[in-house]
Amino acid sequence: MEIRVEENPAAVVADMLVEAAERGSHIVLTGGSTPKLAYELAAGKGANWSGSTVWFSDERCVPPESGLSNFRMATDALLGRIMRDQRPAVMRMQGELGPDAGAAAYEADVREQLGGSPRWDLVLLGLGPDAHCASLFPGKPEVEERQRLVTGVELAGMEPQVPRISLTLPAINGARKVVFLITGKDKAKAVARAFGDAPDPVSPAARVRLSAGELVILLDEAAAGGLK
Repeated sequence: MEIRVEENPAAVVADMLVEAAERGSHIVLTGGSTPKLAYELAAGKGANWSGSTVWFSDERCVPPESGLSNFRMATDALLGRIMRDQRPAVMRMQGELGPDAGAAAYEADVREQLGGSPRWDLVLLGLGPDAHCASLFPGKPEVEERQRLVTGVELAGMEPQVPRISLTLPAINGARKVVFLITGKDKAKAVARAFGDAPDPVSPAARVRLSAGELVILLDEAAAGGLK
């Protein structure tokens, strides 16, 4: 695990996304407010994403046009701003199907394209103030899922209280590279819980430990305060 404190971690992630896209990678995007700036910065670089495939770590069970949709956020900030003939293939989680049917459909997509042990080239994740990642929340049964690659989440651990679809820990931990993008003082305690000297096993993010890949924790100074 590599922990990096950067003045502008979103800019570092934008460069990582563009580099991966130009290599024709399988890239997993995440939702939430923190990665939006990274997506906007990546969109402004004029890269050709046409050889790459974009996946999602999790989704709210809402229509794709909803303001709660991770897909909509990523489309507005990044995917829709790439030149039409240079856009990636996009594998959207169908949140409108509901948590169980949506998860089953996405798992079928993953297995069809990447097999039963997927190795995404780059997985981007955020960290919640409760140390959740994707839509895997502390104390919820989805954190313990070991057979499936994608799971439905009937009851979220925090707002907005809508059902979710999420990649599972086995799916995430098989990646070639996972990058956490974490900013803000309000995340400092969660950073310590997940990545400090004595990680809390109840924290889902503390269980992101790759079987054969690179784990990078990108922090700003405020978020890194929990490690001091």
